[in-house]
Amino acid sequence: MTPTFVPETFERVMGCTAAELLAWLPRALPDAQLQTDEAGQRNVATWPQGRMELSWQPLPPRRIALLEIPQLAVRFTYVDLSDAERYRIQRCFDLQTHRGGG
Repeated sequence: MTPTFVPETFERVMGCTAAELLAWLPRALPDAQLQTDEAGQRNVATWPQGRMELSWQPLPPRRIALLEIPQLAVRFTYVDLSDAERYRIQRCFDLQTHRGGG
């Protein structure tokens, strides 16, 4: 669930691999120009009014009994985007990257 106020910078842990995150980005940010660095650990999504920078670091997998879930520490940085634009973008991102049944 997306909070009603999305700060300009925040971090969250996502249950995915870097490859999965990169595969989701075109659908999660459909109206943005996407550019990923050569190392595959940073992406910049650009719109005419501003940009969102994503950077991530792999974390050790979360283990629950025999289940192993990959984890990424993801940092979101919004530049030159209003509160309403950040909310709209983050809501779409969250809806498209949500996993599971909750």
